[in-house]
Amino acid sequence: MNAPAFGTGEKSATGHPARWAALAVLVVPVLLTSMDFSVLYLAIPVITADLAPTSSQMLWILDIYGFVLAGLLITMGNLGDRFGRRKILLIGAVVFGAASVLAAFSTSPEMLIAARALMGLGGATLMPSTLSLIRNMFEDPGERAKAIGVWTAAFAGGGALGPVAGGALLNFFDWGSVFLINVPFLIGLLIAAPILVPEFRNPSSARFDIAGAALSMAAVLPIVYAAKHAAEITGWDVKSSISLAAGAVFAALFFVRQRSATDPLVDTTLFKSRRFVGALVAVTLGIMVLLGPNMYLAQYLQLALGFSPLGAALWMIPMTIAAMAGSMLAPQLRGWVGTASAMSIGFVAAATGLGVIAFTPAVDGLSIIVGGGVVLGAGVTTVMTLATDAIVAAAPPDRAGAASAIQETGSEFGGALGIALMGSIGATVYKTSLDLPADVPAIAEESFASAREVSRSLPEEVGNALFENAAEAFTSGLSVAATAGSVVMLALAVVVPVLMRGESTDAESTSVRADSNSYAKESHS
Repeated sequence: MNAPAFGTGEKSATGHPARWAALAVLVVPVLLTSMDFSVLYLAIPVITADLAPTSSQMLWILDIYGFVLAGLLITMGNLGDRFGRRKILLIGAVVFGAASVLAAFSTSPEMLIAARALMGLGGATLMPSTLSLIRNMFEDPGERAKAIGVWTAAFAGGGALGPVAGGALLNFFDWGSVFLINVPFLIGLLIAAPILVPEFRNPSSARFDIAGAALSMAAVLPIVYAAKHAAEITGWDVKSSISLAAGAVFAALFFVRQRSATDPLVDTTLFKSRRFVGALVAVTLGIMVLLGPNMYLAQYLQLALGFSPLGAALWMIPMTIAAMAGSMLAPQLRGWVGTASAMSIGFVAAATGLGVIAFTPAVDGLSIIVGGGVVLGAGVTTVMTLATDAIVAAAPPDRAGAASAIQETGSEFGGALGIALMGSIGATVYKTSLDLPADVPAIAEESFASAREVSRSLPEEVGNALFENAAEAFTSGLSVAATAGSVVMLALAVVVPVLMRGESTDAESTSVRADSNSYAKESHS
């Protein structure tokens, strides 16, 4: 039997009585799992000096966490639906914490890779549980939208805070500290969750679709690998193409299986809803456009403007704050103009931010890059908050875990595609724009970072000329990538709202009224 928080056995009119306190508990694993995508960026040199991994091993140390997490999201979301979301959350916290300790004390690259894979397993267990529990705890659509805004703020903010936290820890402690920082927060989660977070599970006795779970992993992993591999080599090769094709084949087999299975992992009828599809497109492409430029912004701050890694991360904090603000204010905006129009405003804001970034000069572009990033972050998270709410609300409460996993899988794809596509565009423009003198080492053509290193080894006049040339080529690539992203956002500002308006639901109307009433009360208080 499902017991509510505090064991009262009663619900309030709009959900469980401890829902806001429980939300504060659920934000912790979202923040930690999101941070662990980027917390290693500044630790790479120290880990390389200590464990001496090969270049291939270092790539696996960075990527295996995301691979495993993405591949297991749908499976773990369904396990939570069937066996209890709080139970799966607590199991995930134990796995994530134990893997963090194992990673912190790794003595070889192989051990660290294995620990990061185990962290991915724990992260895949934590993420769908948090979002699906929010779906169950907040029955009022207006409150649920606000809660999902908090969730989105933690998700978006965690990725940006990762380098900041990593840089701060590395100033005082060994590289293992970037993993050990997870442990005290997870201990707090294990203590607070059984007290504050209610348990929910699907009361049906449906069997778990093992074949479907295997096919979902076989589909997701190759596609994510193809995108990440393309980003690493800044292009598309045979390996990426074969991996993408294999993933597409398994994805087709997965959907065939889901349509015929008695107890499917994914309710394929959701994809018949224009509203659901529109929201999923918004989440996937929204995170793509947010994370793709982030890669450029960090490089520009460090390479063109000369900031240290920690200094560059600190200059990205305004963008993080704006992203959090956008997610928190999205329900209010929806209360004023409705979901479709609010999402259109978010897309236009994102397009505007990218348009500003496209005018970044080779030097002295700090105000432009930060200002454009702030507008971009606020616009994208506005869209993501409202789209996530639409996705979660589209599924019945007993399948909230599966719907949450679809949303998060879309986010994973979007992030991988953003880095791969934006990286490929920028690298191509950089190489074609760079005017390299015959006596300069060819390695300068590989990247702006390589050209910067080469410039330091050359006579001052030649080195300065090379650096200026490389900076111009890099910002040309940034401009083209940002312009392409801006065009995509403007197109989505038209297409997604049309899809979202295609199906009006009672829940939507109730949610808009709730947001409007909430704003009216706040205005008169």
